[in-house]
Amino acid sequence: MKSFFAHPIFKDIRFWIVLFFLIRMVGITNPPLEVAHNWRQTTGTMVTRNFYEDSANILYPKIDFAGEKTGITGMEFPLLNYLDYIVSEVFGYQHWYGRLINLIISSLGIWFFFRLLKRYFTQETAFNASIILLASIWFAYSRKIMPDTFACSLVIMGFYYASRYFEETQRKWWHLTLYAALTLLGVLAKLPTGYLLILYALFIFNRQISIHLKIVFFIVSGVILAPIAWWYFSWVPYLVEKYQFWHFFMGKPISIGAKELIENLADGLKHFYDAALKFVGFGLFLVGLLFAFKKKNKLILRILGLGFAAFLIIALKAGFTFTHHSYYIIPFVPIMALVAGFGIAGFKSKTLQIVFLSAIMLEGTLNQLHDFRLKEHERAFVKLESDLDRFSKRSDLIVVNTIDNPTPIYFAHRKGWVASNEQLLDETYRKSIQQKGCKYVVILKRYLGGDLYLELPVVVNNADWVVYSLDKVSHK
Repeated sequence: MKSFFAHPIFKDIRFWIVLFFLIRMVGITNPPLEVAHNWRQTTGTMVTRNFYEDSANILYPKIDFAGEKTGITGMEFPLLNYLDYIVSEVFGYQHWYGRLINLIISSLGIWFFFRLLKRYFTQETAFNASIILLASIWFAYSRKIMPDTFACSLVIMGFYYASRYFEETQRKWWHLTLYAALTLLGVLAKLPTGYLLILYALFIFNRQISIHLKIVFFIVSGVILAPIAWWYFSWVPYLVEKYQFWHFFMGKPISIGAKELIENLADGLKHFYDAALKFVGFGLFLVGLLFAFKKKNKLILRILGLGFAAFLIIALKAGFTFTHHSYYIIPFVPIMALVAGFGIAGFKSKTLQIVFLSAIMLEGTLNQLHDFRLKEHERAFVKLESDLDRFSKRSDLIVVNTIDNPTPIYFAHRKGWVASNEQLLDETYRKSIQQKGCKYVVILKRYLGGDLYLELPVVVNNADWVVYSLDKVSHK
């Protein structure tokens, strides 16, 4: 085994980045229906499609499940969705462009992660950490239509160019410009990735770096943080207030978040030892931490200490939401991968290093392959639009019994409401949405919903859904 993996190609991180890219291209055109966070994906694809079919103003993102309202609301800066829209303008709208864009940027992020680490650690550590990151939770999320790994990759690229700005004599302004642009876009696309900026303290408190460089860096950083603050703390609240639809979660008071974290501590910790790197990877993260203390590697300990302290604020602001959604751990995974990669490099036996890396890759990827496959009852959703087109117009408002999951609204290619079965059984609720323009009730039988009988005219009834008409139904 050792002689086989001694071939130069297996030591080249570019080989593994390309290999993992090709693996994740399998099913890249799948509709966003995988069980894990299909709602996050379809919320984004709604925004993209509305840019394409309606207004392309990036300042006014629009979703489809706001009932009779415009759907304009505050949300994460829709950078990934807008790139998807731009590609759609050239080739026509397809949801999977978002998957491909994310995969390309996230793969480039691994390359820059490797190049960044190689500046401060051994090539072995950089290589190990990059392989671990490839097989981590990033493996699945880098092909979802979600901005998490996409944004984190942009911030990592920004770090790479910032390091060159601080430490190289040539092309400083070019490196500073790239730092500013990439960091601005990354943090705009996903605000929690901003916690990584705490690591710039390692440059700021480095006495070997001139004060002039630090002052310029501070000024430029202030310039890029201004639009980020404006978007999330001024524009998002403005959109919510003006268009009267709240969608984007901006966290909660730290005291409440801390209480919720303690109450759900087991689920929160699971993100670290399971979701992030899986069990073998987490075990080697602990080994790396032990080696860092034993060898007194101050850089590793400072990165981990600063990173964890800043990331803890994200967790405290999110509270229960952090424990409930595994993607919240994604911005912290590069730091965990670095520590685990350092741990593997600490073993003198090359065979043992290969065994550990192989185990991490196998456990990480095999436990996420389910994300590449869609079951028959999940794929059925792609027929919902054509079913509705037989008797209704795209402008007709609908309600779907998915409680708070908007995925069927996206596949129906209509606007409307999501509601629970209990709400739909309530005649007062049905009358309310009917008065607001709702014409059809879609009851999902197998996936995301639950069968429900209503005393209303039936328009469509099949194995997957039944559609009731509210049009011209009178209420006493």
